Amino acid sequence: MHALLKFLIFIRWPVVTGLLASMAILLFYPSIRPAHNTGQEPAFLDFSGLEPKEQWHGPVSYAAAVSKASASVVNIYTRKQSEQRSHPYFTDPFFRRFLSRGNAPQQPKFDLGSGVIVTKDGYLLTNNHVISDAEEIVVALQDGRDAQARIVGTNQKNDLAVLKIDLDNLRPISMGSAETAQVGDVVLAIGNPFGVGQTVTQGIISATRRRGLNIADFENFIQTDAAINPGNSGGALIDTRGQLVGIATANLAQSGYTGGIGFAIPTDTAMQTLHDIIEHGRVVRGWLGVDVEGLAIRPPQGQTTQRLGGFLITGVDANSPAERAGLRAMDIIIRINDKEGNNLVWGEQEIAESRPGDKIEIEIIRDGQVQVVGVVLGENPSSG
Repeated sequence: MHALLKFLIFIRWPVVTGLLASMAILLFYPSIRPAHNTGQEPAFLDFSGLEPKEQWHGPVSYAAAVSKASASVVNIYTRKQSEQRSHPYFTDPFFRRFLSRGNAPQQPKFDLGSGVIVTKDGYLLTNNHVISDAEEIVVALQDGRDAQARIVGTNQKNDLAVLKIDLDNLRPISMGSAETAQVGDVVLAIGNPFGVGQTVTQGIISATRRRGLNIADFENFIQTDAAINPGNSGGALIDTRGQLVGIATANLAQSGYTGGIGFAIPTDTAMQTLHDIIEHGRVVRGWLGVDVEGLAIRPPQGQTTQRLGGFLITGVDANSPAERAGLRAMDIIIRINDKEGNNLVWGEQEIAESRPGDKIEIEIIRDGQVQVVGVVLGENPSSG
């Protein structure tokens, strides 16, 4: 009994110290208290107080969006003629006398890509480079059917093509709008990369209205880090609701691998191209009727202290919208529709992407004074 009493006295202070420390921790750090344990699940630390649940965003799965859109995305197979590379001796005049042939025979070349069904009666969108020079185009649907496709029309300047297939029970994709897309939005790319079959990759929109990439004559790309590899071209870039926001077109890396930077043509541009080709047989573009060259300028005193980009009008076409609006040679265009003209490519595309009959406002510098001129655009005689 005496030994037990001595033991209790010995452990008294460590126990008391431990209890006091535990109470202090629970008092000053309440967030680490164990969650209620029902006996069926292990207790975990409760961190729910660190961030309000109403601030949580995003689904845990995109399966619903993929299921909605995937039946509208097709694989495209093309057959082209390609001249087999011959030995240099075959074209040398001296050696050709001793050889049985001067050139290697034509051999078929098979390429692949992707496309998107956009109407119930079988119109598809894809990239022009997917079907360029193709002698035969076969479209394979997700449900196992396939069909020969014919080219309705193409537009090389923005790398788009419209195809037509004759099949029943087609499922057109649901349309979104790239105009409402924002940097940071989650997007999914659906296509047939490297011919492995329909594949989905996920990323975000990294930038919008990306230009100056030398991918096409007219550029207005959505930039994304969703993987876009060879074979994805012409496929769908969709949002998390399964709606089309762009036609996957290219990646930045020369090696053929995405490098984390891919580009898609916005849905609005793609659908306008499709409607123009179906209705007019070509793409209809706005026309101002001026010759311009880019320059850096200093605006008139009092406007701003920063140097701005501008376009010097070097000539005005006769009977053009520009002439009718009173624009002259030596006028300097500094804004179009309240957007600063930062480079020549931007200015040309801003006009080209407008429609005949659209009224635009052009801010110019003339004789040192800023003026605003209203212009009703015409149809570009070289539309395409």
